[in-house]
This record gives sequence, structure tokens and C-alpha cells, in this order.
Amino acid sequence: MAELFVTNFNRNFTGVSATAANVIRQQIKDFDLKLVGHPLPGCPDPITVSDARTLSRTAPPGRPFPIWHVRRNTEMRAALWARDVLKLPIRIVFTSAAQRRHSAFPRWLISKMDAVIATTEAAADYVPHVRGVVPHGVDTGLFTPAPDRASAWAALGYGGTMGIATIGRVRPEKGTDVFVDAMLKLLPELPGATALVIGRAAREHQKFDLDLKGRVQRAGLIERVRFIGEVPAADLPALMRGLSLVVQLPRYEGYGMVPLEGMASGVPFVGSDTGYYAAFSAQGRAGTVVPIDHAGLAADAARTLLGSVDSAGQAAREIAESTFSITHEAQGIAAVYDALWTAP
Repeated sequence: MAELFVTNFNRNFTGVSATAANVIRQQIKDFDLKLVGHPLPGCPDPITVSDARTLSRTAPPGRPFPIWHVRRNTEMRAALWARDVLKLPIRIVFTSAAQRRHSAFPRWLISKMDAVIATTEAAADYVPHVRGVVPHGVDTGLFTPAPDRASAWAALGYGGTMGIATIGRVRPEKGTDVFVDAMLKLLPELPGATALVIGRAAREHQKFDLDLKGRVQRAGLIERVRFIGEVPAADLPALMRGLSLVVQLPRYEGYGMVPLEGMASGVPFVGSDTGYYAAFSAQGRAGTVVPIDHAGLAADAARTLLGSVDSAGQAAREIAESTFSITHEAQGIAAVYDALWTAP
């Protein structure tokens, strides 16, 4: 038997996967937890949905029922089937980061949850049954500053004397084109800088990806704006430690973990005015937020931050530890669980 079942039904490692893995690595210290579905780095070996159902037939010791914590539509469906069709004595908690109205079917699924955790105040406005607003946190023990940033960058082998990166799927929503345009403005002024586009393009965005590479080649910067594809999750902390700046310029973002991972690594950020980036920036101490679709302003902000990267990076690390650590997130989630378990 287990008291907590956390689902992960996506075999790909996505942003949702990363946030779930961060929390699970904390939760296993406090809960008898089972991961259900596909594996996640640093987490217990997963069990099947069938095994989770079997283990959920009776209440765990000291608890009135087990909790299933879900984060995707498919996971909500499986949990609802277990609770409402199979009549298992479970309660379902859903985490919602979207800062826009869900479509009809997800809205119906969310309406059936026993509790919803919103990651921001804005996200809470779009979902019912909110029992807590708990911002995602970053693992400040995994993402740490480099003792020597220049050496850490050189060890990565991407060339130049400093690194700037954007991380995420290559697609219009993520603003990959805005990042490229900003780098085409910035890099001619910074002969030592190399920019990395980290992430892959799905089939439907292959033309978008090729167009961006063509734009870079025509600018004569193909060796300095490098499209390196996905980086395994296990390699990401070392990459972050070598960077001088993270630049995330999406047109929409529900939350956005990449700036936080950079901050924990002592790396400031430039971000567009979406997600939770304004809160991360701490009024400009850890990063600069610019309007959506403004490559020129992003380039200007990057130039300024690179002039004070050490002080901004130190502030970024301090803010990540004090305000956005994974410990704080795990504690906030645990409070929602406890409210369910102790409700009359």
C-alpha cells in the first residue's frame, strides 16, 4: 500500500515532467510514494496503472484514503476511472499552470477533481476547487553556480568565451524566432559570445526550424548561433552552470522553469512578459522582463545584464534559494494533501 500516487503518462521528458520529478525527489522523504507510468530522473522506479489501482483498494495505514496527484488530461482520466467507475477510495489532486481558459474537455475533467493546486494567482482564476497557490520550485541542490563560469563554459565545447541560451521546443509559441532575431542584433557586438538554441522541433515545426537556420546562415553567424537539439535532463545542470545568460522569449508560457534553473545556477535571465517571469525577476535584481515580440529590447536587456553578470547572478541564486526552492513547493503541496486527509 502507498499513501501517494504521482502519475507520469508522457514518455517524453517535458516541462511538466521536470516539475513533477523535482517535487517527487522531495516527496519521497516524507511520503510512502509510488510513481505511476513512465520513469523520471532521480525518482523511484514506476509501477503500472493496474498496480496502482490494486494498491489503492484499501486505505494506507494512518490515512483515510490514498491520493493520486495528476498533471495531464490522460492522468485525470485514469484517476477518475479509478475513483468513479472502479469506486476506489482515492482522492485526486491536479496541478494547473495554464494562465488561460482551458478547452471544454479539460474543463470538465478539472471540475471533477477533489483539489486543484494552481502554480500562480493568475492560473487560479481559470480553475475551480483551488486549495492552494503553490509556485513551482527549483532544486537548488541540483542546479548550483559554477566555481569558475569561464572554465565551466569552456568545458562544454561550444566555442567562444561566454554562452547565452534559450531552452524549449523550437516553435513559434516558444518565441524561438524572437530569440534568434535578438541574437542576430546582439552577437555582432559581442565577438566572444555563442548562442545556443536547445530543444527540438516537432514534425509540424520543421519548416519553422529550417527558416530560422537559414536566417542565421544568411547573417553569417551559423557558427555562433548553434542549434544543438535536446539536452538530456541529466546534462542540463552542467550546461546551466556554464552559461552567462538565459534568454526565454515565449509568446505564451504557463509558468516557465528555465529561468529558475538558471537562477539557481547563478545565471540571470531575460524573459518576455508572460509566465511567472516578472515574479522571478524580483524587480530586475535577477533578470529583465521585456514585452512579447520585442527582439530589440531583449537584445538591449541582454547587453546590459552581461555587463553585470556576476552581481546579477549572485542575486539570482539568492532569490532562487529564498523564494523559489523546491522545498517550498513540496511544503505547499503537502499542506493541500493534509487538508484533504484531515477534512471532516
